[in-house]
Parts: sequence; structure tokens; C-alpha cells
Amino acid sequence: MNIQEFPLQRAGADLDHLLEKAKSFDPVVTAVIHPCDALSLAGALKAWDLKLIVPILVGPEKRIRSVADQEGLSLDGVRIVDSEHSHDSAERAVRLVREANAQALMKGALHTDEIMASVLDKTEGLRTERRMTHVFFMDVPAYPKPLLITDAAINIAPDLLTKADIVQNAIDLGIALGISVPKVAILSAVETVNPRIPSTIEAAALCKMAERGQIIGGIVDGPLAFDNAISPQAAKAKGIISDVAGHADILVAPDLESGNMIAKQLTYLAGAESAGLVLGARVPIILTSRADGIRSRIASSALASLYRASQFK
Repeated sequence: MNIQEFPLQRAGADLDHLLEKAKSFDPVVTAVIHPCDALSLAGALKAWDLKLIVPILVGPEKRIRSVADQEGLSLDGVRIVDSEHSHDSAERAVRLVREANAQALMKGALHTDEIMASVLDKTEGLRTERRMTHVFFMDVPAYPKPLLITDAAINIAPDLLTKADIVQNAIDLGIALGISVPKVAILSAVETVNPRIPSTIEAAALCKMAERGQIIGGIVDGPLAFDNAISPQAAKAKGIISDVAGHADILVAPDLESGNMIAKQLTYLAGAESAGLVLGARVPIILTSRADGIRSRIASSALASLYRASQFK
């Protein structure tokens, strides 16, 4: 494949480790939905080149081949499933999973809503008993380890039970990444329970659910403000005694707006690099922004590989 026009920039240590670890597993057969622009097509081919995925390109074949010709990308050996338009691409990709011909989905040049409409279809979709949620993997230069942020892309205003699934999906991903017992911070504006701030009540309830075994595999604490969730100094200054405060592996946002802002602020102001995955469906869904670069797309492919490998141990 001629993908030299799309070189990887230098990744941080956490992303380096993520990619190297994923290379030890078999590539994941991935239905790439509507890869009809340079970034989404090159991202899928680069992930194939790195042996992270085996792509099946699902989209209008003429458009895909036109993009490949314009960008000098080789499609030799790549299976293409022709479709009429983006909605049809999403439906055909989901069908490949249902027919056991694909092990993951990857977003291309279409809106997230178009993918999720097909994935969430009650009769032909990929629902499970678990709520589908999104997790960002953030490689933040100023933080000593990877940071998972959830949910910043799928659930707009999650209720308590949805938040329990958000927490559990993130813990499962953390374990798949090699974190033996992920430390989960349930974020709010303050670190004390205040009936006038509903997110503090839900944080307290989530902690009790973890104590009762309704959430398993991690240490859950909250409410915690952002500063004392990630800064030992801030936690100490406020007198917070906690196994999570100052050392969080996972940040659970009160809602999509706050989660999305945290992730984007870390990216654009703190120089963080990110990958993203939707969990809770029958297969992992590699979900990136249409503006994300090649590295984010291949890092998200690595996340899917590690998560899938953990499910089949």
C-alpha cells in the first residue's frame, strides 16, 4: 500500500505502548463504514499496514476507488462491499457483523448518528443488555499514565442506570488495557454530596452500587472535582482520603457536554492525543471524529484489538 503521504506523527509514550501491545494480537476483521474521504480511507489502510485490522470497505465503490486514485492509495487485496449511500453503508456494515463476517466496525466519512441508527435498530442492530457508551483514551503529556474519559460522544444526559453501564464499560476497557484494578473518579463540580447538585447524588449512588457488586472490577469514588481527581496535591490540600483521588485512571463526566469539553480541552490546550471506542454493542465500534488524524484512527483500531482480545481470553 502506498500510504507514505499519510505519515504518523510522533505519538506519546502511552500511545506507543498501546500500539505495540495491540500488534501482538491477530488483526481484527473490521467493516469500515463509508470511507469516502482521504482521512478515513488512509486511516483504515494504515491500520491494515500495521496489522491491527483487516479492513472490509463498505461504501459506494466508485467513490472509494476515486479517493484512492486521487491520494495514490493502493486497494490491492482489499474487499469492497458496494453501497448506495451512507445510510446503506451503515446497514450493510452492521449486517456483516450479524452474519459473523466482521468483528468490529469503524466510522468513516459519515455522521455518528447514521452509524448508531443502524447499530441500535431493535431487530437488525447490534444491541446487548449493556447500554452502548463511548470511551476516550487520552495520552496527556502532563499526566503520568493513560486517562480514560467517558461518556463524551453517545449518551447526552445519562440517568443513574446508564451511568452504571458507562462506568462498567470503562472499567472493562481499562482491564483490557492492562490496568489490573482501574481507579474510577465520578466527576462533579465539588467533592462533597450536595442535594442541589444532582451529579453529586448520582456519584454517591454509583459508589454504593460498586460496594454492593453492581459495578465490578474497579475502585469507584465520587463525587470528585476534576482537580482532586487527577492531582495528588489538590486532593491533599482538600483533605480527601481516597484510593482514587489524585490517581484516577478513568474520569466519568456528569453528562456528554462536560465530557466532550474535558476531552477537547485536553487535546487542544494540553497537547493530548486520543483514541475512541464505543462499547456495549456486540462488537467494538471504532469511533473517531471526521477531523481526527491518521494516528487517532490507528490508535482507536489498537483499542478495539485489545478490547476484543480481552473478551476472548
